[in-house]
Amino acid sequence: MIQTIRTDSSHPDFVGLVKYLDADLAERDGADNAFYAQFNKIDNIKYAVVAYEDGQPVGCGAIKEYAPNAMEVKRMYTLPAVRGKGVATRILTELETWAAELSAEKCVLETGKKQPEAIELYKKNGYRIIPNYGQYIGIDNSVCFEKVVSGHTG
Repeated sequence: MIQTIRTDSSHPDFVGLVKYLDADLAERDGADNAFYAQFNKIDNIKYAVVAYEDGQPVGCGAIKEYAPNAMEVKRMYTLPAVRGKGVATRILTELETWAAELSAEKCVLETGKKQPEAIELYKKNGYRIIPNYGQYIGIDNSVCFEKVVSGHTG
């Protein structure tokens, strides 16, 4: 059974999972990793979710304010041993619900072309590809998505 908790970026289980995420991204992105790493700091993220299976932390994600009506999904990660069990969808749904509760109309996010499983996750959960935004404009390896969440009830 997967349980989720709402917390912030100071939670030790969130911090620990993000270390695995950063190692995974460094391997996938290679030379591009330094560019992306500057946008992936977790200091002062107010809205983080950690998923647990049998009391063990197995996945995480976060949202942060992007625009007055939008939250940006950040730091999504699931341990390889539990992938395919719906953990990431549970985290994403919780983040979307939280974003709607915070009066956001939509969630936006960026992922890399070298993360095909992430791209599939977002498509499966109703995200649509949009033109790259903000710091990702002109970055060939980036794929940006958005999903309307206002009225989202989980």
